[in-house]
This record gives sequence, C-alpha cells and structure tokens, in this order.
Amino acid sequence: MRKRTLRSGLLCLPLLGCGGHAGSDAAPQSIECAIGVGADWTGHCPVERNGALLTVRHVDGGFRRFRIIQRGHALMPADGSEESSSRKIDGNRIELSIGEDRYRLPLRFNEALK
Repeated sequence: MRKRTLRSGLLCLPLLGCGGHAGSDAAPQSIECAIGVGADWTGHCPVERNGALLTVRHVDGGFRRFRIIQRGHALMPADGSEESSSRKIDGNRIELSIGEDRYRLPLRFNEALK
C-alpha cells in the first residue's frame, strides 16, 4: 500500500460525491478510530457534518475538525498544524492519520455519513 504524507496539512482523498451535506441537526454516525500512540481500533468515534466542516469526536471528549475542500475530493485539518497523511486501505475506505490519531472513513462518506 502506498502512503502519502502531505506536509501542508492537506489530506487528498478520492471522496466521491461530497457536494451535498447534512444539516447540523443530523444524527452523528460513528467511524473506526485509534486515538493516541499504540491505540487499538474502535468503532466509537461519532462524526458530525455541518456544511463543509466534518467533526470527529473522541470518547475522551477530544475531537478533530476537518474542512471538506476541492469539491469534496479532499479533507484539510481545520485546526492546528500537525502533519497529516492518508492512504487507501481497501476498496471502500481511506485511513487518515493526524498527529497520533488515526481514522477510517468510507470513500463515499457523503453517502455513508448523512
């Protein structure tokens, strides 16, 4: 598998069909996440989408925010300046890494996370 590290903080993803969005009152859905060094994967990180802003919440109360850019084909960390990377892990998912945290999102998250 090929890993791309983007020092500018831009996570380029082939996220298809991300033009629409759910309102802020949409029910959050969960994604797989591994928060912190050596953390195991869990499916307990709720994701909320409000327009072009994607918020991933951690069980400990922390969160990460990403901006959906390039007509839905990329994510950029909305806060901070930590190094980020992305890689395709199978035919349907992308793994995002930022700092010590990792997230697995569906390629077509616009359809999956409404």
